[in-house]
Amino acid sequence: MSSLISTLPGRSYTDPDVFLQEQEKIFETLWFCAVRTDDLAKPGSFKTVQVGRENVIIVRGRDDQVRAFLNVCRHRGSRICEEESGEVKRTLRCSYHAWTYDLDGRLVAAPNLVKMPDIDRVEYGLIPVALREWLGYAWVCLADDPPSFEERVMGAATERLGDLASIERYHVDKLALGKRIVYDVAANWKLIVENFMECYHCATIHPELVAVLPEFAGGYAAQYYVGHGAEFADRVEGFTVDGSAGFGKLPDVAAEQDRRYYAITVKPQVFINLVPDHVIMHRMFPMAADRTIVECDWLYHPDVVASGADVSHSVELFHRVNEQDFDACERTQPGMSSRAYAKGGVLVPSEHHISAFHQWVSQCLRG
Repeated sequence: MSSLISTLPGRSYTDPDVFLQEQEKIFETLWFCAVRTDDLAKPGSFKTVQVGRENVIIVRGRDDQVRAFLNVCRHRGSRICEEESGEVKRTLRCSYHAWTYDLDGRLVAAPNLVKMPDIDRVEYGLIPVALREWLGYAWVCLADDPPSFEERVMGAATERLGDLASIERYHVDKLALGKRIVYDVAANWKLIVENFMECYHCATIHPELVAVLPEFAGGYAAQYYVGHGAEFADRVEGFTVDGSAGFGKLPDVAAEQDRRYYAITVKPQVFINLVPDHVIMHRMFPMAADRTIVECDWLYHPDVVASGADVSHSVELFHRVNEQDFDACERTQPGMSSRAYAKGGVLVPSEHHISAFHQWVSQCLRG
């Protein structure tokens, strides 16, 4: 096998038509991690999320169930919720003609509705979107016939860790949000995925991370071997920016998972990072061919957050990693438009596994 494998061509990262195809055939077809359900604290709490070309309302009902709907009034197509987040008392109301919907999506009121008894209030309710909850997040899928959640989403953890029980030991759905940072990255979403999937760059731009996880200095993405977790350096006490102690190991994390870092990619837009005392979740929101919003959550045992403990040292480590990575992606994005990259670049042996991601993208677009 050649030491060098070709990448996708440059236009894959710059062409609005390619991005439009990705919206339709990837983000509007597969499961998309939308919101942390704890952000919907009580009935009537809602968030709106851009999923491909669609805007989606995710709302907690009076029965405490979380549901998702297209953010489009059935009357004349006005957007129902203009804000990114908020809280309503009992209903979702269109501000154009006052068509009003229950939190379960049914049409419940409209001017002169009693004079139109033939209107089916369910049929003319909000269009529902498939939703599943896992790891404390609401995942939505716009497809009429969503793919298997167990295979496509939960299966990514099994494929990476060897069995689903390994991630279940972290009880991510029971953790509390310690910090959230939102990054606006001037780069194509695929560049961010590719960056996360390899460590050829780690010794060059991640000195703090390599100091904690010395095997990353070799450039091989060992964290992608099934069941393998990168081991902390001997002198390191915790997954922190200076190697100082973090917090106690999460109660059910196995002894063999202690002092190790695991990384999981859930295509198309989620990165899960597991360390003994906290979990880091990245959710990407591709907005344009050259712009991606990334929301990063640092999650801790509820007692740690409730105590007001200082989580800054653990947050700072991956915040620096994020800034270093996103800066690299932003420096790469202009090169995607160069004639030098018209036919793409190359992957060295320690990056060869990225080719499988490229093949997956190409297959999705052909489908």
